[in-house]
Amino acid sequence: MKAEATLHTVPAEPAAWAEPAAWDGTLPASPPSVEQARRYCESLAREHYENFHVATFLLPPRLRTHFYPVYAYCRWADDLGDETGDPARSLDLLDRWGGELDACYRGEARHPVFVALRETIEQCQIPPEPFRDLLAAFRQDQTKTRYQTFAELLDYCRYSANPVGRLVLYVCGYNDPELQQLSDYTCTALQLANFWQDVRRDYRIGRIYIPLGDMARHGYSEDDLAAGRYDERFASLLRELVQRTWSLFAQGRPLVSRVDRRLAVDIELFSRGGMEILRRIERQNYNVLARRPSLDAGDKAMLLAAVLARHLFRRHKESPNGRPVAALQ
Repeated sequence: MKAEATLHTVPAEPAAWAEPAAWDGTLPASPPSVEQARRYCESLAREHYENFHVATFLLPPRLRTHFYPVYAYCRWADDLGDETGDPARSLDLLDRWGGELDACYRGEARHPVFVALRETIEQCQIPPEPFRDLLAAFRQDQTKTRYQTFAELLDYCRYSANPVGRLVLYVCGYNDPELQQLSDYTCTALQLANFWQDVRRDYRIGRIYIPLGDMARHGYSEDDLAAGRYDERFASLLRELVQRTWSLFAQGRPLVSRVDRRLAVDIELFSRGGMEILRRIERQNYNVLARRPSLDAGDKAMLLAAVLARHLFRRHKESPNGRPVAALQ
């Protein structure tokens, strides 16, 4: 694979460097060097996440170095949960991944992702909980495909989405619980926007994230969803869910003004992307069953330009004694 070629010296146990879905739990007899591990994580991020360079190009190089292993951890865990095609195998591999996370915190990791992640954890003082919470969500995905209430869905987002925002804050030097709560609102809103965008696609892989209790209250059934039936019942159901999601975006909005401008650009960019998805859902009268609302490259470029222009204007208007928040050094 390309990542192996980038490393120049490949460990004797190639399965440890395999694509996540092909991993059999094998670990190297001895760990790779930190430099090898870091280059592997950077290659993984750059090759597999098309938005990574946009999400990090304003950040100092030192922080980009830490984002690579965090991304690699999340991507591996996600793929171990979603790409094996076998829930039992996924659960086994996620347990092995969790075991290597524990080894990482003991300073005994052998997998390249965790060798690189150890340095990030130490320098950024990241506790294990966000990493463990993500694994809990991916394990839950193997056994739970329906949610009865909106509160139950929010609890899932607490594990599946919110840890990502907290990891970003830790890497950027923020550990304030109030900022973490604001980040949680934003991450949950982004996750929900993705769910409403992908109702039909999720159903095809056996999952329904629309709370069944809300469906029943609007008189809409799983049989209706299976048939792709769009009518006023579905429109009113999704309208309600979209309005709740708007509220969460609003609750998380203050985070943008509480962090360094460079991080604020990233947060606002992703938030605006999620909110634009909600607007497109509204513009097509909530009929996500006929057409999946999405943003193309041109849309994303326009969002980026608008966000950059806004923050450059903000910087110009602030006095030297303004209120920058110095965490990104």
